[in-house]
This record gives sequence, structure tokens and C-alpha cells, in this order.
Amino acid sequence: MAQLPELFDLSRLPAAWAGLIDPTTPWTALARMDALLAGIAERLDGEAHPTAVIEGPVWLEAGAHIGPYAYVQGPAWIMAGAQVGHAAMLRGGVLMGPRSKVGHASEAKHSLLLGGAQVPHFNYVGDAVIGHDVNLGAGVKLANLRVMPGGVAVGGVPTGLRKLGAILGDGVSIGCNAVLAPGTVIGRGTIVYDGASVRGVVPARCIVKHRPTLEIVERLDPGAARGGGQGGATGG
Repeated sequence: MAQLPELFDLSRLPAAWAGLIDPTTPWTALARMDALLAGIAERLDGEAHPTAVIEGPVWLEAGAHIGPYAYVQGPAWIMAGAQVGHAAMLRGGVLMGPRSKVGHASEAKHSLLLGGAQVPHFNYVGDAVIGHDVNLGAGVKLANLRVMPGGVAVGGVPTGLRKLGAILGDGVSIGCNAVLAPGTVIGRGTIVYDGASVRGVVPARCIVKHRPTLEIVERLDPGAARGGGQGGATGG
């Protein structure tokens, strides 16, 4: 496998998460996350809206917030300043770092969100590692399951995982409605245009451009095309 791009500032990890991420095999953070969450006990020190549903062991730190009609299925660790928005869903084991967000109608499944990561509107994040201060535009999907049978590879190297979403370095920004294929790795500070479909390993500090061609043609009036009547008339 070619060397992966620069991804994370590991000095920013909370002390309790030290050793969670190996930059040479970042997907192994998901297994380490499972081990860390195995010791979580229910502790709701933060604010949870009365309509939110919380099941299983969830540690909601003081200063963290779960909004109305959200569903949080433990184990989950939601750190101070993190937000789970209206009608959001967390399941399958989730770590949310300080100031991270899973917002309106978004779903995070078996994923690690580092500090400041934003998953704010109509997003799906499955089996993924999301770096510090990453922002996903509305409707971005991080797919985690191959269409064809077999496990997910990163840069041509098998991970041994049937399900693996994207691994996004610190400061990555993904435009609205983009889709990232299973095992996609995007280096630190890279920007992906809206509507793009991305796979493979993308270097740090780049722009992934997606420029669909639009054709604009004259609108034909049906009445004028028949050679009679007055065009543009509206029915009663």
C-alpha cells in the first residue's frame, strides 16, 4: 500500500483516547473504540431533551446535549460540548469528541468523531473515522458496505473488515450530496466539491473538483408549436 496521506493531529486527542488511532492503519481505531466503549457505564451528566430516547450505556458528559426526538443506542460516549440534534440517531457504538455534532436527521453508526467534527444535516456516517473540524455538507453519505461481495480494502490492502466507511483527515470539507465509497481515505485539509462520487486514497490539502455539464435550451411553447392559438395562455 502506498503511504497514506497526513490525516490527524493526534496531540489533540483527549487523554482518555490516547493510542486510539494508528495513522498507518487508521481503520483499526474502530476495534479499539469497541474495547474502550466496553467499559462505559450509563452516566447522564449533560442535558437530554425529554423526548429523546436513550438506550443502553451512554456517557453524556456535562456540557453535552441530546436534542428532541433523537435516538441514542449505547454504547456511546458523548464528550463535553458535543451535540446530538433533532431526530438524529447514534447506534452501533459511537465516540463523539468535544464540540462534535450529529445534527438534524443524521445517523452515525459505529463511528469515531474527533473534536469539532460536524455531521449536521441529513448525513449518513457508517463505520467511519472523522477527523477534527471536518464538515459534511447536507446530504453527504459515507457508504460502509461494498456492492460486490468481499471485504473493504484501503489503497489496495485488505482491512479484514466487511464494513468500513470513509476515513477523513482533520479539516476536510465535503460538499453537499457527495458520496464516498467504502474505504475512502481523504487527507488532511482537502476539499471535495458537492455532488462528487469519491473512492480510493486522496492526498492532503487538495481540491476534488466535480463540474457537471449543464445544457440550457430554449423552452418551446406547445401552442406555438401547433401553429395556432395564443401561446402562454393559462387554464382556469
